[in-house]
Amino acid sequence: MTTGKKVARRKLSLLELASELDNVSKACRIMGYSRQQFYEIRRNYQTFGAEGLVDRLPGPREPHPNRVDEATAERILAYSLEFPTHGPVRVAQQLVLQGIQVSSGGVRGVWSRNGMLTRHERLLRLERHVRDTGIALNDDQVRTLERFSPEFRERHIETRCSGDLVAVDTFFVGTLKGVGKIYLQSAIDCHSRYAFGRLYTSKLPVTAVHMLNESVLPLFEEHDTPVVTVLSDNGREFCGRPDRHPYELFLQLEGIEHRTTRVRRPQSNGFVERLHRTLLDEHFRIQGRRNWYESLDEMQTDLDAYLHHYNHERAHQGRNMNGRTPYQAFLDGLPESHPEEGREGQQAA
Repeated sequence: MTTGKKVARRKLSLLELASELDNVSKACRIMGYSRQQFYEIRRNYQTFGAEGLVDRLPGPREPHPNRVDEATAERILAYSLEFPTHGPVRVAQQLVLQGIQVSSGGVRGVWSRNGMLTRHERLLRLERHVRDTGIALNDDQVRTLERFSPEFRERHIETRCSGDLVAVDTFFVGTLKGVGKIYLQSAIDCHSRYAFGRLYTSKLPVTAVHMLNESVLPLFEEHDTPVVTVLSDNGREFCGRPDRHPYELFLQLEGIEHRTTRVRRPQSNGFVERLHRTLLDEHFRIQGRRNWYESLDEMQTDLDAYLHHYNHERAHQGRNMNGRTPYQAFLDGLPESHPEEGREGQQAA
């Protein structure tokens, strides 16, 4: 039994008790009502019957006279479907420019009645509409859905084989007394998670080229596998004029496509950023407390030892790795033209 029905039954008991006792004041004292409430209850019961005993919320029973008409509401819903991230003020302004007079409060009222009051609810409505009707989205709608959809935030970079995408970045390790600032030029094959790293005292295009030419490309050339694409941020050591910048010229010479991430969005280069955290947690923060380094070569020797452990001995727990080491995944991910080489190398490892 609902609360409204319980209250209605209590009011009916009050009326019956007053009739039995033939004393309104005594019945009100027993049931906990005032005389004014009793006469109001009796008047509602005599006028509306049993329905008069049910409590009604104050306010008009019909739609508000200033409520947005159906035609305007449909136009608001259509506009919100096309531009789900626009707020009520902007929607009202754009509709006024189209000859439709509506206030921002009216827009919010339409959204509230249709479950679209928040931006997330409007985006979900757009997703449902696309799923149900199969319409083609414009570029703005696609970018908006990708930005706010949980599926987009959780999706991963997909690669077909080893060398399909190599992510590179520069990481500031720290300051070494007598040497200066230490920078790590890092790279990782996004398909196999095979990692590369070299330490330098500066972050320049020359050091980025040296890292790519001396550490990354020799492994792929050894297995006759090309590096198709390099992904980097917009740092000066990676980006510049294509006809002058050393890194850009080197990639053109090697026939490698260069892609860059969004500005101030390190999440779009997540593979190499996660590698930096692993290097910090498992190598630099530990070895920095165990050893007293006096030169860059000593640090590089220990880093090479850790990267060998990382690539050949440490089982990677990343997505689709299935407990393999990065080197095993690298061999398994060689293009179809070299399946025998991959199997032989895996047996040797």
